[in-house]
Amino acid sequence: MTEPGAIRALFLDVGGVLLTNAWDEEALQRAAREFDLDLDELRARHTLVHGTYELGKISLADYLRHVVFHTPRTFSLEDFAAFMRAQSEIVPGMIELFAGLKRQYGLKVVMVSNEGRELMDHRKVQFRLDELADVFVVSCHLHLRKPDPDFYHAALDIAQVQASQAVYVDDRALLVEVAREIGFRGIQHTSLASTRTALAGLGLVA
Repeated sequence: MTEPGAIRALFLDVGGVLLTNAWDEEALQRAAREFDLDLDELRARHTLVHGTYELGKISLADYLRHVVFHTPRTFSLEDFAAFMRAQSEIVPGMIELFAGLKRQYGLKVVMVSNEGRELMDHRKVQFRLDELADVFVVSCHLHLRKPDPDFYHAALDIAQVQASQAVYVDDRALLVEVAREIGFRGIQHTSLASTRTALAGLGLVA
């Protein structure tokens, strides 16, 4: 029988931990330069619509129609969507770190992310995240976003583990704080070395 306090699962954010962010302020700036767009207008429209996209209530095409293609452009929607997909890169060493811990300790890996469906689907396939994850809990599926406590509780229910038996890793301090309030052992990721050290402090030595 598993001890009540034993670590059974890793709950891992995707953007900022395993991969770069899917679509953030820096990516918006790159897009404005690449497609000769007004950054202030792009940012303002993005701010109003992006949360709705991450909640899975509109498609990527809908998001782009509101944010970019509200006026005629010299490039296509697919051109811009391809640019969005190309912004994702691996954070060196992180997938290998957690894959090794999963094998060594028999841990369940749950990916918890605020992302829109099309970008999450692309990232899952492109970077073979399904080879690491046992479960994906994504805002576009739940229609909830972190730091809503209901998101964390739903993720625990889906994974069928207690918060006290799980480690939550995220690059954003607030999201880690909320996870700790719920009962997770929280780690704010800032570097491969610091996260490795924090995990070792919990008995998960890579």
